[in-house]
Amino acid sequence: MRHPRAVLAAALSVAAALAAVPAATTATAAAPPASGGTTASVPAAYSSYAAYAGSAEDARANKAFFEAVMKSVAEKRAATPGTQAVTVVYSAANAPSFRTQIARSTQIWNSSVRNVKLQEGGNPDFRYYEGNDSRGSYASTDGHGRGYIFLDYRQNQIYNSTRVTAHETGHVLGLPDHYSGPCSELMSGGGPGPSCQNAVPNTRERSRVDYLWRNGLAAALTPAS
Repeated sequence: MRHPRAVLAAALSVAAALAAVPAATTATAAAPPASGGTTASVPAAYSSYAAYAGSAEDARANKAFFEAVMKSVAEKRAATPGTQAVTVVYSAANAPSFRTQIARSTQIWNSSVRNVKLQEGGNPDFRYYEGNDSRGSYASTDGHGRGYIFLDYRQNQIYNSTRVTAHETGHVLGLPDHYSGPCSELMSGGGPGPSCQNAVPNTRERSRVDYLWRNGLAAALTPAS
């Protein structure tokens, strides 16, 4: 998520990148820490907006993350033919400080959409990590087909933590960033600034997620024309 000053440029770059990224994308973001430890030290002069301005998150990483999650879910469904409901499993073991926010985010998404559900459990499709990173919170892959969400301590102290977590989790379900959107739009992220407290996706975002996961993975796995 990024600084409001870069809102328009970020939105345009997201749209362009989504159109240009091929079906099989390798994420360029750094791999997550092996445990809940830190990945980088926060600079002493850390600005309240630095987390969004320097986020490692971008359209290419977001798309690669979604594809990694879909692949993991698809493999599980193939192993159990006939399964109707799509369940995406996560692990919060490496983000103990954010268990409350992750649980709340899961509740928000599960009550907002019908065609896919989030569930904590073993053999996860993606994992949450926590620590200090001057790039802020982001969603990406480890470069080996696994998805992860990194939650930055400093960013979650400045911005509504449940909104940050729900926003990053939105990438699990296939939603891109849209920094120029209003506070009522969850995927506008840091665009509206720290005063924004909304952590719930709007009607358009809910509809998009339900479309992507409709009829199992059919819509999500169908190449765009």
